[in-house]
Amino acid sequence: MPKFAANLTMLFNEVEFLDRFEAAARAGFRGVEFLFPYPYPREQLAERLQAHGLVQVLHNLPAGDWGAGDRGIACHPERVGEFQDGVGRAIEYARALGCRQVNCLAGIPPGGVDPDRVRETFVGNLRFAARELGKAGIRLLTEPINTRDVPGFYLCRTEQALGIMDEVGSDNLALQYDIYHMQVMEGDLAATIERHLGRIGHLQLADNPGRHEPGTGEIHYPFLFGFLDKLGYQGWIGCEYKPLGTTWEGLGWVTPYLAGRGA
Repeated sequence: MPKFAANLTMLFNEVEFLDRFEAAARAGFRGVEFLFPYPYPREQLAERLQAHGLVQVLHNLPAGDWGAGDRGIACHPERVGEFQDGVGRAIEYARALGCRQVNCLAGIPPGGVDPDRVRETFVGNLRFAARELGKAGIRLLTEPINTRDVPGFYLCRTEQALGIMDEVGSDNLALQYDIYHMQVMEGDLAATIERHLGRIGHLQLADNPGRHEPGTGEIHYPFLFGFLDKLGYQGWIGCEYKPLGTTWEGLGWVTPYLAGRGA
């Protein structure tokens, strides 16, 4: 059965961020992920992970000014230097946290830029990041995101992502497949996962509509978990959803997996 990681950006937000590590461990999670570690000293985060016996499963490359609306800068031709500096910073944090994979958010292309130049920039940045992360023993991921929640996001479909990965041509680049985002954009989840399982490095989940916990929407997660088990998926699944109530009230869906083999 796949392993489940608590996304601390979205779960246990009833408490301060640094206290969410303890909350995740008390709930039975053995892995955590979150968007960005950079606001906190590396040593402080590493201490929380060690104190609570947690694995840092994933974090993102620096993605620009999130508060100002940036959702990644990897497709921005005028910000290549900033992107490359961010790769170095991500490596420093990943090494300190023992994190073996880092996700690259493509971003929303700037207006008026030729689409070919946007793609060329994204491909070039992925090549650079895959190479530099590979030297540090860290795998690069890239993630399609739905354009309903993030209008204009550049990377938004599975086949588009795989085509770009082919162009990058690195064996240190894998797909981060977010079940919620791809349900919004494509559906056909099980067949897509099965077809491309060998290129998927990480999964994330939420139900649709609402991006809440499994069991609140249309996606039949018990089937998908069993299907992933049958396929032999051994990686992590990040629980990146907005709890419908409190985090604790909504953990019933995952409790059997955390109590058994899942965590």
